[in-house]
Amino acid sequence: MDMLITQLTHTCSNVYSNAFTKIVGNIAGSKMYKLLLAILVFSPTLVNAEGSDPVELEAISTLATMVKPGGLFLSLILFIGVWLLLKMVKSVVDDLSEVFAEKRLLLQKALVFFQFIIYFIAIATATIISFEFSTELIALLGGTLAVAVGFAIKDLAASVIAGVIIMFDRPFQVGDRVLFGGEYGDVTAIGIRSVKMNTLDDNVVTIPNNIFLNGITSCGNYGELDMQVAIKFYIAVDQDLTLAQYIVREAAALSKFAYLKKPINVLVLQEMSNNMVYYKLTVKVYVLDTKYEKSLETDITLRVNEAFKKQGIISPSLQFANSNLVTKN
Repeated sequence: MDMLITQLTHTCSNVYSNAFTKIVGNIAGSKMYKLLLAILVFSPTLVNAEGSDPVELEAISTLATMVKPGGLFLSLILFIGVWLLLKMVKSVVDDLSEVFAEKRLLLQKALVFFQFIIYFIAIATATIISFEFSTELIALLGGTLAVAVGFAIKDLAASVIAGVIIMFDRPFQVGDRVLFGGEYGDVTAIGIRSVKMNTLDDNVVTIPNNIFLNGITSCGNYGELDMQVAIKFYIAVDQDLTLAQYIVREAAALSKFAYLKKPINVLVLQEMSNNMVYYKLTVKVYVLDTKYEKSLETDITLRVNEAFKKQGIISPSLQFANSNLVTKN
């Protein structure tokens, strides 16, 4: 047993020693060689180094010589600065959107475009200052390592490409109220990887960009502040239909959340359900701003129900219940 342990220890020691000798020999002149060695010690490749091909160890050694330790530190500072810059710009845009409500969507679109430009410049700059591009590095990236990395980040790459397509194809825009995959709310951000939605329940939903390209998205306003809202009311078939239609239209016109520059329509349809025949009145009215959608629905519903009560207009379910009581008596 002692001999077996000694043999395994000797084998692992030789493997690690060979790998470290190559890496240290290439990056010994670097001030951060200890950090690189620590990273390599805990890398999955070296953990399984006993069964590794010498070509793989050579690739790791080549990659280590191409990394600029000082460039990695500068890249970290660069990304922290970019994060702070975008956070500050977003705060300014949010404040301006509150002051200039009619320009809210335009400001948010400009913010998304600005974010994409900053992201592109930051990633390109970090790549240039962190790596020494040479024939060996290009050959390495074109080999097995590139294939492995490609499989690892294929979903991320697909989301990034989808984000660019969304920016140019524009199935929806920042500020639009959309329905996707059962989620309904406002698009608050279109990033390089995902789209963020703020639902009407005040939940933030993050959806990868590539999923949007493979699904059906319903957009309510498409770049406009106003949006059409449909509200349904039901009355018994023997009620005054003309009066009910007038009440519904008037309630919509009097709401402070209605956008009166666009028409208000009240559609009437006779339907039957559960052995009951009734009228369905659907008022289609435009809300002044998408964020007031539920406020508009509540305001109109309260106005209509109050007017129906005053005029004695009852719903089909109430009429059906009353008729049953009369029959039993």
